Amino acid sequence: MVPLDRLNEIVQRFEYIEAQMTAGGGDIAQLGREYAELRPVVEEIRAYKQAIEDIEGARAMLDDPEMRALAQEELAELEAQLPGMEERLQLALLPKDEADARPAVIEIRPGTGGEEAALFAGDLTRMYQRYAEAKGWTFEVIEESQTELGGIKELVARVSGDHVFARLKYESGVHRVQRVPETESGGRIHTSAATVAVLPEAEDVDIQIDQNDLRIDTMRSSGAGGQHVNTTDSAVRITHVPTGIVVTSSEKSQHRNREIAMQVLKTRLYDMERQKAHDERSSARAAQVGSGDRSERIRTYNFPQGRMTDHRINLTLYKLDQVMGGDLDEVIDALTADAQAAMLAEMEG
Repeated sequence: MVPLDRLNEIVQRFEYIEAQMTAGGGDIAQLGREYAELRPVVEEIRAYKQAIEDIEGARAMLDDPEMRALAQEELAELEAQLPGMEERLQLALLPKDEADARPAVIEIRPGTGGEEAALFAGDLTRMYQRYAEAKGWTFEVIEESQTELGGIKELVARVSGDHVFARLKYESGVHRVQRVPETESGGRIHTSAATVAVLPEAEDVDIQIDQNDLRIDTMRSSGAGGQHVNTTDSAVRITHVPTGIVVTSSEKSQHRNREIAMQVLKTRLYDMERQKAHDERSSARAAQVGSGDRSERIRTYNFPQGRMTDHRINLTLYKLDQVMGGDLDEVIDALTADAQAAMLAEMEG
């Protein structure tokens, strides 16, 4: 268990931040973020310390013949609660991914399977849009190109709200679908796939870009299905020469496009740095959920059987309609719990 003096340090830090915020000193935004992070931890620490005190109090009463029976009963109850409290406290103390609270950029592209893969990419897009709506998040499409049948060739969207990256980060990987395509007259089950990448949005302090490393092109923007006949040179394509990363944005305002494209470029560069740091760390330990390997097949959506299987944690849910309708909390909660268990095992090991 974590030493008590370490727990006391955390509580003292929290109380210092609380006092600073009340007095209106320091960087209020930064203090507010740290306060919000520490508060659930401190609540668990206080509950745990109170339980330890109560156990000591009950033990002291064992010497009193009149109170012994009551003390024994109370002691048994308190000691039974302690392991659960210790586990909750350990989870609260796990190192936080500093990107968890950030917005995310989600990229969806069809994999193998032709038009059916593009239609499935469209289904995944709607699944995440509905999940975002249910969470009260904002789902803003940055770049979207469609096939003639309404499938998705590529989608890039920004999702903002409370702890977006923490909830979506385990969605990165290859999503496989098994179903009879609408385009198939013979009624045979096809297997196709789409890839999803979820990147935490970069903040200005994360990535500094040398303007000399950029090539910026403006292009004629044409809407889906030939809309906006009077097109203007508003679409922006930014190429980051050292890495070869290309970002486009096709909003109506050229100024806004440049802003959006730069933000997505920073996010991709930040993600590359995070991946590199992760690879260096994970080379010395076993891979775990959320390893960030985007070529890994993570999930199968089987329509004839109405089931979704997440292969990383062997979780199968027979509620495919609800999942495709954006009901993702059960699988995301299970993935998060599995990742936390792996981190706990690593800390104890």
